[in-house]
Amino acid sequence: MAEFTTLREAVADLVPDGVSVAMEGFTHLIPFAAGHEVIRQEKKDLTLIRMTPDVIYDQLIGMGCARKLVFSWGGNPGVGSLHRFRDAVENGYPRPLELEEHSHAGMATRYAAGASGLPFGILRGYKGSDLVQHTTVAQIECPFTGEEVAAVPALNPDVTIIHAQQADRSGNVGLWGITGVQREAALAATTVIVTVEEIVDELDRNGPNHVMLPHWTVTAIAPVPGGSHPSYSLGYSKRDNRFYTEWDRISRDPDLFRRWVEAYILDQEDFGGYLRMVQDSAALEEVLGG
Repeated sequence: MAEFTTLREAVADLVPDGVSVAMEGFTHLIPFAAGHEVIRQEKKDLTLIRMTPDVIYDQLIGMGCARKLVFSWGGNPGVGSLHRFRDAVENGYPRPLELEEHSHAGMATRYAAGASGLPFGILRGYKGSDLVQHTTVAQIECPFTGEEVAAVPALNPDVTIIHAQQADRSGNVGLWGITGVQREAALAATTVIVTVEEIVDELDRNGPNHVMLPHWTVTAIAPVPGGSHPSYSLGYSKRDNRFYTEWDRISRDPDLFRRWVEAYILDQEDFGGYLRMVQDSAALEEVLGG
């Protein structure tokens, strides 16, 4: 049965330095609170895995938490580059970052293989792309049709962290809306941490694309209301598009970035403090104004 705990305790106990960590959620239910806690605890040498690194990994990379990134598309949705990610790749700042890049379909297939206990997955993809020369993919022949297909190694993160809308008191987790690869990433991992909007007596089964993770697939559950900000949790919060736009300005300058992280993450005891800070536009201008 999943253990109910605090996010601080879950990260301290279950995310040691040097492990591979997947923090999944596509546009929706991105586990930002967990990312902040990893930064707050100064975790190091992590292999970060995510289909789209997004702002959550820009923050972790910029604070030197990552040794390697396994990903598909890297960018700030709707704005452009992830500047801390880019600085690490181009200039080795704050530390060099090893890259393993795949397509979206390749990453999804890798997670699915890991969740199924298979050593690799296959897909029709990568043909005509020079990506095959730079990543872990092999062309194999189908034993039944002779067709050439791409084979990609399974992804089995040491730790997967996701955000969900609900967990019941037995430890079952429910999420709905745009669910991305959260289910596969969780089932592929050795350890699974879930932050949730609330603990309920019975899961709401009415949401679109509802996914339930049984309690035996989850290691730890931590209630963190609003834990997906600036992304959203369908039925609980809205996406903060202004934040994504502001992040472009924050992340371009290493000094501005550091001031923001100190004020919004390191100086806060928990994610609740961060949420109070983001509601104060005057506080942001004070931080960025130096």
